[in-house]
This record gives sequence, structure tokens and C-alpha cells, in this order.
Amino acid sequence: MESKGNGRFSLSRCMRSGDTVHASVVVTLLLVIWCAQALEVSVGKVPFVEAMNGSTVLLPCTYSSCIGIKNLNFNWHYNNNGSMMKLCKGVIPIEGVEPRVQVFHERIEFVGSSKDSNISILLFNVTFEDEGEYTCFAKNPKEKDRNHSAIFTLFVVDELKVVDNTVTVIILSVVGGVIGLVIVVMVIKTVVLFILKKSAEKKGQGELCSDRCGCGLLLPGPTHPHWHHAILLQETLQKMQEKGVITER
Repeated sequence: MESKGNGRFSLSRCMRSGDTVHASVVVTLLLVIWCAQALEVSVGKVPFVEAMNGSTVLLPCTYSSCIGIKNLNFNWHYNNNGSMMKLCKGVIPIEGVEPRVQVFHERIEFVGSSKDSNISILLFNVTFEDEGEYTCFAKNPKEKDRNHSAIFTLFVVDELKVVDNTVTVIILSVVGGVIGLVIVVMVIKTVVLFILKKSAEKKGQGELCSDRCGCGLLLPGPTHPHWHHAILLQETLQKMQEKGVITER
């Protein structure tokens, strides 16, 4: 009896263990699905830019959410040596409705649009003091205040670097030279084949006479303009041979 009791206890324990595993799997899947649908903010594949002193630069930022947005709150901050300076903030009521934006910096302009899920800003008349990290932040109450942020770094320079294209120019020159050489070879080959063909046609127009004296007279073909004269000359030579005027060698 004790053995049977232990067996039942082990079986029930295994069943509870299996239920726990199944529950864990379900929770994990739900978390994965939730994370896949969660709000995400992005500043692009290249999270930095070099701008020339005195120029205007775009600080890009977009958002995405699989379940949509409602009263999406967003803002931009500049990290001023550890002190976060607020540049602008806004609220997008629902998708497709343009945001209500407040700008707190005289050289900042909001250029985004909810139609493109875009909350980018422009910074005018860039100075060396503007160099640093800019944080784009968004919070979506529809996702239980799910929030996300991304950092975009600005580098300010006196002048933009000139890209050295020497290697590219060399490669293009070599490729162009090879292509040109191939074209020249093909043209020469075509000309040579044309000359050989014409030479063969001219040789085919001449016929070697087969008279009894073996005079070896080279007669032109019927298409040659002097073909009739050559025939008359051949007949004259044959008559002279018959009369003994000329003899066989």
C-alpha cells in the first residue's frame, strides 16, 4: 500500500511539474509577442552625423508600434555635460493626427509628421557647443505607458572631410583599360578576317587555264571586266599553236 501511495504521489508531482513547464512556455511566448508589438524608437541605421560649423542638421527619429498609439508622448533632450536640456516635447493624440508640439530652443524646429511616424527635428546654425548626444524619447499609454528611447550623436567640424577616392579611380582606370583593350582586339580581329575573306574571294575569281600546251595562263572569272579579252587571248594562242607559230616547250 505504501508503494502504491508513493507511486501516486510521484505521478501527481510529475503532472504538476509538467503543468509548470507548460505555463512557463506560455508565459515566455506571451512575453515574446508583447515585446514584438511594443513601442520602439529609432534614429536610423547610422546613429551619428558630422555637420559643418554654421550649417543646418537633421536629427532623425521615428517610432513604431504594432498595436497602435494613443496620446503618444515624445520629447528631445540634449546631454549638456551630464545635464539633460529639454529641446522640445509633443503629444500625438491618435495615428494620422498631427502632434501638438512645444519647442524650448530658438534654433530647433520640429519637422516630423504622424503620417510617417516621424518625430525628427532640425537644428539651425550649428556651433561647436552643440556637439554631443541627443536623446529621442517616446511613451505610449496604449501599451501601459511602454516607453523607449534612442541616442543620436552630433559631431561638429570646421570643414567636411574629403574622401580619398584614389583607390577607386585606380580600379576604374584598370577596368576601363582592360575593356578598351578587349574592344581594340575585337576590332583588329574583325578587320583581319575581313581582309582574308576579300583576298580569298579575289583568288576564287581567277581560273588556271587547262590548255594542251600548259601555258599556265591565269584567267579571270566571268565576273571580271576583262574576262572576254582573256578568252579572246586564249583562243588566239591556241590558233597560233595549231599553225606552228608557237610550239610546245
